[in-house]
Amino acid sequence: MSFTSVDPATPRLQRSELAVPGSNAALFEKASKSSADIVFLDLEDAVAPDDKAQARKNIVQALNEIDWGGKTMMVRINGLDTHYMYRDVIDIVEACARLDMILIPKVGVAADVYAVDMLVTQVETAARRTKHIGFEVLIETALGMANVETIAQSSKRLEAMSFGVADYAASTRARTTVIGGVNKDSGVLTDKDEEGKRQFHWTDPWHAAQTRMLIACRAYGLRPIDGPFGDFNDPEGFRAAAHRAAVLGYEGKWAIHPSQIALCNEVFTPSAAEITKARRILEAMEQAARDGRGAVSLDGRLIDYASIRMAEALLQKANSMETRAT
Repeated sequence: MSFTSVDPATPRLQRSELAVPGSNAALFEKASKSSADIVFLDLEDAVAPDDKAQARKNIVQALNEIDWGGKTMMVRINGLDTHYMYRDVIDIVEACARLDMILIPKVGVAADVYAVDMLVTQVETAARRTKHIGFEVLIETALGMANVETIAQSSKRLEAMSFGVADYAASTRARTTVIGGVNKDSGVLTDKDEEGKRQFHWTDPWHAAQTRMLIACRAYGLRPIDGPFGDFNDPEGFRAAAHRAAVLGYEGKWAIHPSQIALCNEVFTPSAAEITKARRILEAMEQAARDGRGAVSLDGRLIDYASIRMAEALLQKANSMETRAT
């Protein structure tokens, strides 16, 4: 390992992140009873300008009066380029002891996070809050992706990053059809075979961006979270998108409809087979240590101390899920 060490962010279970418009208070109770790990009450894109003041009041009331159980509660504030943002922070942080995190949209540079941190810190101090509020930032513009590494180091409050595919596609002028989906024109053509035929294989247009954000997160101790999949009537498409993110190393995904919560939890929960394999790896390495060996073979494959770290990370995640279920 490098001599430079990075402390991991506050650990939280974040397989599923349910988005709930702050202007639709009728959805709050249902969200509180859902199986989502995180609920974020939205003041930004899901709320029309004329409804933002009332949505803010709705959220303050909901955070103070509804029993949210063990969920992590987060609010997506409006962007720094709007006149709504400062009041979002002041009114909600001052009044809502139940608030755990703030989701900052369209972060482009590290100074954006610094600005919100400064404001939150002053409100926390003035209100004598004892709970330290964490941040999640949305990387959803070309500017944000270009600065993702410095953004990842911008604040000690920062815990997670989400990849906002819809606004990112608009920012980069990408040709997209479904939010978070693929495009039939994104692919590669094989060489001709003996019969002169060629095959077309689809590719993932978001892979490079997701990977870059993932690396920034893992380098600086943050949780990488995949953003929305727009077609909530396509569970197979959602599951495929979630699996692509999970394979890369993402910890969770947004749910923009209650039907997507179970899919998130399913994909981002280690399977029984994975847990069993991880335990066998640790047992094999413990035996190797007793025998004075640094590496050992398991099921015909080499495992070493890197295998231990991967197995321990998977079991730690599984244990946190078991704790949440009890």
